[in-house]
Amino acid sequence: MRPTARQVAELANVSVATVSYVLSGRDRPVGAQTRQRVLDAARQLGYTPDQAARSLRRRSTQRVCLVLGSFGGVPADERLAADLHERADARGYSVVTLAVCSPARARSATDVLLGGIADGALFNVTGDHLTGDLLAELAAAELPMVALRNEDVPEGCDVVRTPETEACAEAVEHLLAGGRRRIVFMGQRCELTRDRPVGRLLGYTTALDRHGVAERVVIPGADDRVSAYRTAAELLRSPDRPDALFAATDRAAISVVQAARDAGLRVPDDLAVVGVGNIDEGLISNPPLSTVGPLRHDFTDVVDLLFDRLQAEEPPPGREIVRPWSFLRRGSS
Repeated sequence: MRPTARQVAELANVSVATVSYVLSGRDRPVGAQTRQRVLDAARQLGYTPDQAARSLRRRSTQRVCLVLGSFGGVPADERLAADLHERADARGYSVVTLAVCSPARARSATDVLLGGIADGALFNVTGDHLTGDLLAELAAAELPMVALRNEDVPEGCDVVRTPETEACAEAVEHLLAGGRRRIVFMGQRCELTRDRPVGRLLGYTTALDRHGVAERVVIPGADDRVSAYRTAAELLRSPDRPDALFAATDRAAISVVQAARDAGLRVPDDLAVVGVGNIDEGLISNPPLSTVGPLRHDFTDVVDLLFDRLQAEEPPPGREIVRPWSFLRRGSS
């Protein structure tokens, strides 16, 4: 029986991906001792890379697919797309993009991927449209995949998780510690249509539960700037207006700050505002926006997971990256 890359990896006590780096000659940092162990193990087993099998597995499309929840307007998606394109260009790949904004689109995207439009896929889709069953179909077809997702993923799919619930709870607890008691959550449609709180909304309710605050005020509007402004303007005209608002996106939070100023309110004295995302625009808003999100916006490690899968001699086991999130207190709260 022909020896495999996995057997070489086990003998050399390294990952399958490291075996692939060493034996393919790709420009990746591998220590001299590790490289020698791989070469010795390959020589001992009589292993040589199966170029025909590799070519078949890649399907020779030289394309990767980026699957998003929507087109445009999401800064994190834009950075993810930029990093994917940069890495793809360096490796001779092109990028196609699919939007999954409904169950029908999710089914269509799955069918397109099963049809072989790309050699691998990177998913960043919020909401319920891209179900675990659809991902399982793709995994069963051995499509190399990486998903930015806090829900379960099928075996063989790499996953990138964010502890957004914990960080959002910290932000709401900061508002409570500052004496705010009527805290409104402005959510996205994908959060507000679920059967139970998850993600950012769960962080909001968790913090209120911890402090014994019974009142919950949850409103829509965080999906775009105009909706956020209009919803906030109406809310702030009410006689029982809130003293704090936690928006599920920074874009919405910046619109809320503008609506508060237009209503003659002071931020944060009359209304504290916190967003989610840590986008650059929050740094130049007036006042600077308190936010929840990653300290850095760099998805190269995520993108590299996908290309590692594409270039490995044998599919590695599913891997997990946790990208830390923090609450960043600034002038708006």
